[in-house]
Amino acid sequence: MRSLTGFRVLDLTRFLSGPYCTMVLAELGADVIKIEQPGSGDDSRRMAPKIKGESYPFAMPNRSKRSVALDLKSPRGKELFLDMVAGADLIVENFRPGVTKRLGIDYDSVRTIRDDILYCSISGFGQTGPYRDRPGFDIMAQGIGGFLQMTGHPDGRPTKIGIAINDIAAGATAIYSVLAAELHRRQTGEGQYIDIGLVDAGLAWTVWESGAYFGSGEQPAQTGTRHRRSTPYQAYRTADGYVTIGANTERLWLRLINDVLKRPDWADDPRFIDLDARMAHIDELEVEIEAITTTLPTNDWVDRLDVAGVPGGPVLTYQETLDDPHVRARGMIVELEHPIIGPMKTIAPPTRFSDLEFEVRSPAPWLGQHTVSVLTELGVERTEIDRLFTEGILFDAHAELQEGHQ
Repeated sequence: MRSLTGFRVLDLTRFLSGPYCTMVLAELGADVIKIEQPGSGDDSRRMAPKIKGESYPFAMPNRSKRSVALDLKSPRGKELFLDMVAGADLIVENFRPGVTKRLGIDYDSVRTIRDDILYCSISGFGQTGPYRDRPGFDIMAQGIGGFLQMTGHPDGRPTKIGIAINDIAAGATAIYSVLAAELHRRQTGEGQYIDIGLVDAGLAWTVWESGAYFGSGEQPAQTGTRHRRSTPYQAYRTADGYVTIGANTERLWLRLINDVLKRPDWADDPRFIDLDARMAHIDELEVEIEAITTTLPTNDWVDRLDVAGVPGGPVLTYQETLDDPHVRARGMIVELEHPIIGPMKTIAPPTRFSDLEFEVRSPAPWLGQHTVSVLTELGVERTEIDRLFTEGILFDAHAELQEGHQ
């Protein structure tokens, strides 16, 4: 059983924040229909690497969906979209504010067709405020949200977080907001408009940083891999790489110095005698620890940490992560058969439910793959569908692969 079976989503999003949201909803059971521009589609379809013309990066957050290529700027294209609205539960879009109103498919317009519709808008800066009209991608949100100045090593250049953190934060925020709105709708019958900004979503995740700033005015500076409030809690150099150590309680600290590093004298060292002292002498502590950890390879330290019950681990490359036996055992890599690409791999949903189904349902669609089938479900005659293809209002990138194609 899937928890969102029967829940239909019209997906007007592109790039990452919106597609990530609708991907998760699809794999929880929603019927996600991705509405794309004929000819070009989602902008991320242009991203390399490509196999047989299909973008591998696009395929990651757009799996488990159906694709309809429909020109929303044409009167008939807009009419067909509004016909879909009548049977939809949710619309998700990530245009710049004002675009959907100009197209006549904004929240107020679609409410006249279905008054209990859920409508989620994701944008760089949200629908209000002085920056609402600015275009905004993840990098702008990381800059304005302070992330670029708190990531990386001290005295280094502003550093981007390794993944598109604000895009994913906005997508995740959209997921739980949509589910909350749906629970409310089931109780009251009321629809909902949901406004999410990349900056807001990322800022909401600055939990320790906001506590320190509001509590003492502390600016969250670049600290490399160090924790802002505790030590030892970072990556330390070894003979062949780095090892992470998280001895962030007194009990773990004593295990680390007695059983792992073999320096029981540090328990009485005034520089390290308690957390406040260790934070005050964090540079010295790093030097002292690395004088020891650089004598052995990473795996030896991981073994010692495991035996002592101190949290720690290797610092892996992405390839090493995907090859790791634990990642494999958890089923985090899924193999699919894409109709164009052929055999391919993707990252699995991370949650393991006892009874709910939550898994990749299908590969990402080619552009317009389900245009005919979705419009046929709407009751549009095949003669009109063929005419709309000829007029460029509809599109199917691989019509020759459709079943029954002559």
